[in-house]
Amino acid sequence: MTRPVPRLRRYTRSGLSFDVRDEGPLDGPVVVLLHGFPQDSTSWDRLVPLLHARGYRTLAPDQRGYSPGARPSARSAYRRSELAADTVALIDAAGAAPVHLVGHDWGAAVAWQVAAERPDLIRTLTALSVPHPAAFVRALLTSSQALRSWYMLAFQLPILPEWILRRTADTILVRSGQSLECARRDRDALAMPGRLRGGLNWYRALALNSPSAGSGRVSVPTLHIWSDGDIVLGRKGAELTTRYVDGPYRFEVLRGVSHWIPDEAPQQLDRLLAEHLQK
Repeated sequence: MTRPVPRLRRYTRSGLSFDVRDEGPLDGPVVVLLHGFPQDSTSWDRLVPLLHARGYRTLAPDQRGYSPGARPSARSAYRRSELAADTVALIDAAGAAPVHLVGHDWGAAVAWQVAAERPDLIRTLTALSVPHPAAFVRALLTSSQALRSWYMLAFQLPILPEWILRRTADTILVRSGQSLECARRDRDALAMPGRLRGGLNWYRALALNSPSAGSGRVSVPTLHIWSDGDIVLGRKGAELTTRYVDGPYRFEVLRGVSHWIPDEAPQQLDRLLAEHLQK
């Protein structure tokens, strides 16, 4: 008799414990969903039922800084190499390789690096909003992207970003296109002890990354989705991304959609994912 596959609720790496939402058909192809800042795995709530209906099993972790058992205080613990290694550990713990890897915002940055460094673990890559890291750096130098990314520099300040975001996170999110309902959800989650500092440490560790971190070329089938209502990420980086993908590549633009694609356009995202994953 075949033993049933257990649900993965938690996994560990280097003494840290990560919470995982393992949902959908246990025997379905696995889709790993990586959230961005300042969100957690709940940012996928409107998408996962659609993927389950198509027969996919979803693994959505609360990443480093967000899971209660994985909130180290040192910013050096949030280097991109550590973030990518967390995702590799998740895939290993699930025993599901190769997986379909989907990331939004910071989750997309991590997904780009995992796909470049461990293509053996990845069946397909889907990056939402954030372009290939090398394309993003080039866009900083050749477009308005540096002006759009002013907050990344502001987040390097101590204490002040935490003070401001605790009081105004929902207002800031709504102004960036987030719905009031989702903005309040994300604001309330940031009130958990240590979570806001953990999320900001992803930005504060940027200067500690190796210059080559995330710059590798991607060979797996890749879908990059950008939305023209995104006020923090311009089109230049999205257009440059094709230079860094050697495998089959598709670029899609969502019209009239803000940065918050999984919350705002789950049906459109589901349709694009269905086409991409089935290929």
